[in-house]
Amino acid sequence: MITILAAVLTLTILGLLFGLLLAVGSKIFAVEQDERIPMVQECLPGANCGGCGYAGCANLAEAIVNGEAAVNTCPVGGAETAQKIAEIMGVEAGETVKMTAYVRCSGGSNASRKYDYEGAIDCLAALKVAGGPLECTFGCLGYGSCAKVCPNDAISIVDGKAVVNSDACIACGKCVGACPRNIIAIVPANNKTHVACVSKAKGGDVRKICQVGCIGCGICAKNCPHEAITVVDFVARIDYSKCQDCGKCAEVCPRKIITK
Repeated sequence: MITILAAVLTLTILGLLFGLLLAVGSKIFAVEQDERIPMVQECLPGANCGGCGYAGCANLAEAIVNGEAAVNTCPVGGAETAQKIAEIMGVEAGETVKMTAYVRCSGGSNASRKYDYEGAIDCLAALKVAGGPLECTFGCLGYGSCAKVCPNDAISIVDGKAVVNSDACIACGKCVGACPRNIIAIVPANNKTHVACVSKAKGGDVRKICQVGCIGCGICAKNCPHEAITVVDFVARIDYSKCQDCGKCAEVCPRKIITK
């Protein structure tokens, strides 16, 4: 009995001693945190979506306080959140541009198919079967992996391809990460002119497999009065910082792949 009591007493003393050492160590090695970090984090929506480019809201809050990110970096919170954070940081909020996801493909039923896929309704699963059922190796597979991860139900599958409802989209970027073909981009919501294709195939090859794919002819770039379009890797690209949404490029595009 005495042996048992001695063991219990020894363990109790050791526990108290280790607890005291941990408490002292936590004080000695504690890293002081800027009191503004939790204040900024409280202003953020808490979605931890990664749309800002950081792992979560806590990481973004720390980056803002450390001067590594702007107060209007959060795409979900919008102008109101930016203003609250700006007041905490003692700076101007600046202009907050609403962003939205955009699916850069108009293929769907317009794209030729190699075979009829009957597996799991998932884009990555379909892609693993001989590179996917589409002849185009860049086009939207249309099995809705992006729609499944969208927290706002802003994506639907229409005519065999994904379509984004920009009014519902919060630009969290989850769809971008879910797309195995990397054809979804986060773009300014105010810009209405987009190139709905990312195919890097040559024009002649595109014509054989897609009725609407970009053939890289460059007519859009030649007719753009703001020099906002360039053709890179056989596909047109828009510089949204220069684009004025005049729609001239959409008017002259022979494939009608530029949408407005």
